[in-house]
Amino acid sequence: MALSQTNTSSEFDAVIAVCRSLFLKKTKDYGTAWRILRPSSITDQIFIKAQRIRTLEEKKVSKVGEGIIPEYIGIINYCVIAMMQLELTENDPLEMPFAEVQSIFDGKAQETKDLMFAKNHDYGEAWRDMRISSLTDLILQKVFRVKQIEDNEGQTQVSEGVNANYQDMLNYSVFALIKLGVK
Repeated sequence: MALSQTNTSSEFDAVIAVCRSLFLKKTKDYGTAWRILRPSSITDQIFIKAQRIRTLEEKKVSKVGEGIIPEYIGIINYCVIAMMQLELTENDPLEMPFAEVQSIFDGKAQETKDLMFAKNHDYGEAWRDMRISSLTDLILQKVFRVKQIEDNEGQTQVSEGVNANYQDMLNYSVFALIKLGVK
């Protein structure tokens, strides 16, 4: 593995560890209340967070005291929730065992990391030269794509499905957090 890929791997893992820690703490506090959310509601939560990041990038000031880092973390965790929900059915229990949630979270993070490395191979880690604002815009673009696919009841003609879009949003958020120095 090239040096930059080695760094990317450890940087990805460090960002995911921060997100995972918060996710699991919230799971202990709230259980799996997120199970009640429909996919469109999760997509809207990601939209709200991405739109807030864009607003903060443009206005350069926050009136509620939180910056963009917690929003990117939220996008990552909501993307993992979305990917989990895509595999769970109405027949699965709303409340899931903590260990199972932890295991599924780790699996989704690893699948997404694997996708990131496949794309980094083809794109040569171009994200490192991108502006964070461009990553935000790409997340918003992916949100609008997912919303359209949801409005089309999951039917696409030539496009990748919603899971791949959630993975891309997660990876763009990881890239932004790496560029912001989150460890």
